[in-house]
Amino acid sequence: MKSNKSIQKWLSVLLLFTSLVSFSQKKIWDETKAEKKERMAWWTDARFGMFIHWGLYAQPARHEWVKSKERMSNEDYQKYFDVFNPDLFDPTDWAKQAKAAGMKYVVITAKHHEGFNLFDSKYTDYKATNTPYGKDILEEWVSAFRAEGLKIGFYYSLFDWHHPDFTIDIKHPLRYPQHSNGPERIAANKNPKIDQYYKEVNKGRDLKKYQNYLHNQVREILTNYGKIDIIWLDFSYPHLPFGKGREEWDSERLIKMVRELQPHILVNNRADLDEYWGGWDFITPEQHIPESWPEENGEKAYWETCATFSGSWGYYRDEISWKTNRHLLSMLIETTSKGGNLLLNVGPTARGTFDYRAENALEKIGDWMRVNSRSIYGCTQAPKSWKAPKGTMLTFNAKTNRLYIHIMDYKTNGIRLSNAFGKVKYAQFLHDASEVNFVKYWKPEHADDIILRTPALKPNVEIPVIELILE
Repeated sequence: MKSNKSIQKWLSVLLLFTSLVSFSQKKIWDETKAEKKERMAWWTDARFGMFIHWGLYAQPARHEWVKSKERMSNEDYQKYFDVFNPDLFDPTDWAKQAKAAGMKYVVITAKHHEGFNLFDSKYTDYKATNTPYGKDILEEWVSAFRAEGLKIGFYYSLFDWHHPDFTIDIKHPLRYPQHSNGPERIAANKNPKIDQYYKEVNKGRDLKKYQNYLHNQVREILTNYGKIDIIWLDFSYPHLPFGKGREEWDSERLIKMVRELQPHILVNNRADLDEYWGGWDFITPEQHIPESWPEENGEKAYWETCATFSGSWGYYRDEISWKTNRHLLSMLIETTSKGGNLLLNVGPTARGTFDYRAENALEKIGDWMRVNSRSIYGCTQAPKSWKAPKGTMLTFNAKTNRLYIHIMDYKTNGIRLSNAFGKVKYAQFLHDASEVNFVKYWKPEHADDIILRTPALKPNVEIPVIELILE
């Protein structure tokens, strides 16, 4: 009897330990690291995608957060819905431009923070099919981009400034009068006046109803448009006063539904489920490139930086801070050199065209990618044994065993590559496959180095790339 009690005691301890381990892992679904790597393979090979931010905010044309920045009510904002008619919208043209620029996948805003839906949802009247345009934009868009062989992704805003049951908070256009948009300028101290304001202004609003709306719409976009490759859920802010996160979105249930509907799909990391296995697939730094490959729990993470051509995601007519072609290319090269992806944004106009500055930028990127994409697709960070010479960035393709030297600062006196003697079979410029001669470095103390003899005349390429075929 005593023995049985002892066994039961140890079984209880074991069960408790197992449950604690299970709890600490917080799994959304069962998938091994190897299975995840296989599921992510097309994305890590692609390296380059397009973001598209498009909605009613294209009409005021002064930032996609215009409704919040200018504290517009639904009534103030209604005029944009009433006249929305992108008569020049040609999704095939968009798709061809993305493809020509070398992009392999595209993510579009099915619904942004303003709450307007590009798709024909049965849960709201605030949608493209009820505007003068009268058609399901998402349906047209998906068909055109699939026809060009591009992978498809949907962005869906977790918060909604139009929905009557979304509770007003510090991001909302009707926030407390002294609250600005910037979280760093929002006082976190408890203030009875502020508490009372949000209590009064949210009377009659039921966030649970909005939560159901959110889940229903995500189910719609992942059910009505066939296979979807990526979903971007954006974003959580539980760390801010009166902010929202996993509890408000019911993120665990939401992501479980996403995984059930489209098991192959890739999910970003903005639903506030950082410690959940399966709660996200890739990290999303915004408008910057990390100093080194980001890690999670001591392991290199899948990551993608999203960035704009200028200072705005939506169409901004008067924006002047547009990045140069060299800047954009260097972003693509640097993300690849650190094992990441670049999602580069276009904000179409209210008539449904790409801004001429965006078109020019895409064309220039395409010119470079047409001859240099081999240094991007399927590439990643170079092995530690290879050190990038000053003024260059390295990428590496493990399958082909080729190293790529991107010459950011062109010099005519050659490029010295450390510890490369006996490791390089052949060297050539990537844009034209012209040979680049190399010799052993002449100083005895650096006998393992080589000098790549770059020509006096810089090749007619924005950023020249030398391809090394390794032994």
